Amino acid sequence: MQKAKLSFWQLWNISFGFFGVQIAYSLQSANISRIFATLGADPHSLSFFWILPPLMGMIVQPLVGKYSDMTWTRFGRRIPYLFLGSLVAVIVMCLLPNAGNFSFTFSGAMIFGLIALMLLDTSINMAMQPFKMLVGDMVSEEQKGKAYSIQSFLVNAGGLVGFIFPFVLAWCGIANTAPEGQIPDSVKYSFYIGAAILILCVLFTTLKVKELPPKEYAEFHGIDPGKKEEKTLGMFALLKKAPKTFWTVSLVQFFCWAAFLYMWTYTNGAIADTVWHTTDVASKGYQDAGDWVGILFGIQSIGGVLWALVIPKFKNIRTAYVVSLLIGAVGFASVFFIHDQYLLILSFLLVGVAWAAMLAIPFTLVTNALTNHIGTYLGLFNCAICLPQIVAAACGGFILKLVGGAQVNMFIVAGVLLVLGAVSVYFVKDAKKS
Repeated sequence: MQKAKLSFWQLWNISFGFFGVQIAYSLQSANISRIFATLGADPHSLSFFWILPPLMGMIVQPLVGKYSDMTWTRFGRRIPYLFLGSLVAVIVMCLLPNAGNFSFTFSGAMIFGLIALMLLDTSINMAMQPFKMLVGDMVSEEQKGKAYSIQSFLVNAGGLVGFIFPFVLAWCGIANTAPEGQIPDSVKYSFYIGAAILILCVLFTTLKVKELPPKEYAEFHGIDPGKKEEKTLGMFALLKKAPKTFWTVSLVQFFCWAAFLYMWTYTNGAIADTVWHTTDVASKGYQDAGDWVGILFGIQSIGGVLWALVIPKFKNIRTAYVVSLLIGAVGFASVFFIHDQYLLILSFLLVGVAWAAMLAIPFTLVTNALTNHIGTYLGLFNCAICLPQIVAAACGGFILKLVGGAQVNMFIVAGVLLVLGAVSVYFVKDAKKS
């Protein structure tokens, strides 16, 4: 039985909840270092807080995929996980920015913040994965490109909204400073509003999307209910058989994602120092810098969307990969030399060029090299995104000391890492299937 063609709005409804989930993820990405620094964390320890997001992604997303495959309820198979993850995320988003308001000691506030961050990472990852699966479950092969394009648009739009929230609220007059050890209201209200939008978007998808029941699902996917599933190879056996491209692209990914981990960790402290000339986390300058970080990350998203239109114009995908990463390296390095907040917009537009390539080109190269077990291999390839962030986070404090202790110096490190990534593309061969 052939899958029915879905209208634009049916495709839109399937992914609309992702808009709210991405707002939550962007608020976390842009504000975690700011929150823990405001609570009193030492800059040399900031990178350790960034171990949790990729670690939880590595653990949670494969588990959600595995167990939702085996789940059938009257509410669907993916939506229960989506709804549960979003509900927990909403609760934690209301608690995390209040870590400094519960009369905890310094260590108590840190422990509370870490637990809240772990729960937020877990719940966001639980809410993210079902959207990718819903497209695979319900959309025909001919429409998948369109469906993922809609999803990509909603992800970038949600990211942009989440990044700029604190800046917009501060501009509207919401307090952008707070007593020492407490988070400003502009950040708190950003999380509250983000939580409200998240649950409303997810409720919209939950009410509008009806998942296929088991019988229809089997028919649409050509599954014979009476036939036993073929025994598949274990993950380690598949890794042994992985094509060379899988490993060479993973090497490039290692350098790229480590570079971006350092951007997420140190941008706030770096530009507070070089543009607002302060390292005092309780000062208005530091919090203004934190708001501007959201704007810069939003600019990076815009740069990524624009460059994504350019990448297909390249005749050779490897050339596009190298050029994109080198442009991103220039963007990173320029942050070290630029001390004007508006000129930094150009820096982050260039960083967005590398970001666009990282999100698109690696998956193209890897899938071109695969003939079977594509889904499992892409799940394993997710480790090439998560592991470098964990390694970079674990080494961040040591490297920061090594380069002199100034957080802006880590942008030179990030630039060097992207150059190493560009050099590593030499080892990648495009095994595009005819």
